[in-house]
Amino acid sequence: MDIDILLILQEFRNGAGACLTDFMTKMSFIGEMNTVLIIIALIYWCADKNFGRYLLMGWSGNRVVNGLLKVTACVYRPWIRDARIVPDSDALAAATGYSFPSGHSMNAAALYGGGAIRRELSKWLRITLGAIVVLIAFSRNFLGVHTPQDILVGAGAGLLMMWLTGKLIAWVDKNPGKDIMVACIGIAAAVAVAVFAAVKSYPMDYNEAGELLVDGAKMANDTYKGVGWCVGFLIGWILEKRFVKFSTDIPMVTRITRLTTGLLSYYAISLILIPLIKSWIPGVGATITSCFIQMFYVTFLFPLCIKYFERIPALPEKQS
Repeated sequence: MDIDILLILQEFRNGAGACLTDFMTKMSFIGEMNTVLIIIALIYWCADKNFGRYLLMGWSGNRVVNGLLKVTACVYRPWIRDARIVPDSDALAAATGYSFPSGHSMNAAALYGGGAIRRELSKWLRITLGAIVVLIAFSRNFLGVHTPQDILVGAGAGLLMMWLTGKLIAWVDKNPGKDIMVACIGIAAAVAVAVFAAVKSYPMDYNEAGELLVDGAKMANDTYKGVGWCVGFLIGWILEKRFVKFSTDIPMVTRITRLTTGLLSYYAISLILIPLIKSWIPGVGATITSCFIQMFYVTFLFPLCIKYFERIPALPEKQS
């Protein structure tokens, strides 16, 4: 049934629906891991620190849960299950890991769905955010890289994680001394997921030519990314809370400055430092370390920098 639905969508995409492919590709893009992380980081730095903290915590947890579910179920992508499925070529680059559940759907549920379930936001904003979740999830079906089960479970699990995250943050705010306990439990759980992904056995199915259909070790890479991001958030969260305590109650000019410097510095780390790390550290260690650094920078190091530099008064102008 799920493959039949994808075949119907594929026929439509290749015919009258070709004009929608570009739109669906763009919807998928705003649900990608790095896109979502950058958007949340900008909210955290420039718009609303508390809302950003909620999104960062929920998204980090979502990535670990998604990684755990993927390496547990080990469901092949649709085109591997059925050769009649020919996914959109542009969508293949972001179609990493096993198929179930959809990572894009969980990302969408974390960022846009995380806002849609917050009652303090306006009704129409929540409706709009909910519609974005639906469009991102459906785009994965339309482009042929996920089945309906993948996106339904992904979106559902993502929204559940965000609801639980909201409850957890409310509890921590009422019991501030328990934050280290929460962080330690979260780190232990993330490390356990990484160990599970590393030691478990994966399906070893071959095609008629004797070639391995899917390399399970490579499929677990997204799981290790989630572990690095989660640990980076939890450690950065505790350190920021105790030693930085930056605020987003700032003038518009300062917001723009943070946005600009934050984006430039984040891309410098991602495009320069991360490739160097991957050349120095082999395999899984590079994946976990690079994602840890990305999230630790977002959560702690950049807030530390802006807290320090924004405290420095402007130099007086020279008298002529």
